Amino acid sequence: MKVSLKTVPHISNKIAIDLNKSGFVTMTKGLENVAHEAEKILIANIKQELALEEKVHDIVDDNEDQIEFYLADERQLFYMIKKKLAPEFGVILNYEERYSDIAHKILDELYEEDLIHFDVAENRIKNIIYNSMTSFIADNDEIEKAVREKISSYKRNIFPGTDDYDILYEKLFHEEIQRRGMA
Repeated sequence: MKVSLKTVPHISNKIAIDLNKSGFVTMTKGLENVAHEAEKILIANIKQELALEEKVHDIVDDNEDQIEFYLADERQLFYMIKKKLAPEFGVILNYEERYSDIAHKILDELYEEDLIHFDVAENRIKNIIYNSMTSFIADNDEIEKAVREKISSYKRNIFPGTDDYDILYEKLFHEEIQRRGMA
C-alpha cells in the first residue's frame, strides 16, 4: 500500500515507540528525535515517488494523441512507464523491498546521528522498524473506517471535503491512533 504524506508523522511516531518498547534499543536523545529522523526519510522517499509520477504524467500527457489513436490503456501505460523510470528516480516499486530499504535507511540514520544504541544484530532493529511501518499501514484502513463511522454517527451532517470534516477527521484519526497505542 502506498504511504501518504498525511500518515508519515503517525508512522514515524510508531517507529519511535516500537523501538523504545522493544527493550533492545536505548534512545540517547528521546523519542521525538528518533521520530523526526524517521519522518525525514519517509518524506524524502514519498517525494521521490511523487517526482517520478509527475514525470510519467508529463510523458503520458505529451503523447496523449498517440495513446488515443492506438486505443492504449492509459493506466497500464502509466505503470509501464513508471516501472521503466523508477530506477532513474531511485524508487523501488515492490512495497516489501521498498519498506525494507526505508527501514535500513532509518536505522543507518539513527545510528549515524547517535540517536540510538543497541547490542543486538542490526537486522533485528531493522525488522522492528519494518514491522512498525507495515503494521501501521495494515491498520490504517481499519482506523480510517472507524473514523468515518464516528463522523457519520454525528447528529449534524458533516460532508467530506469541507473544512469541518477535515478538522474533525484529523482529530478523530489522532484519537483513534492514541487509543490503539500507536502515538
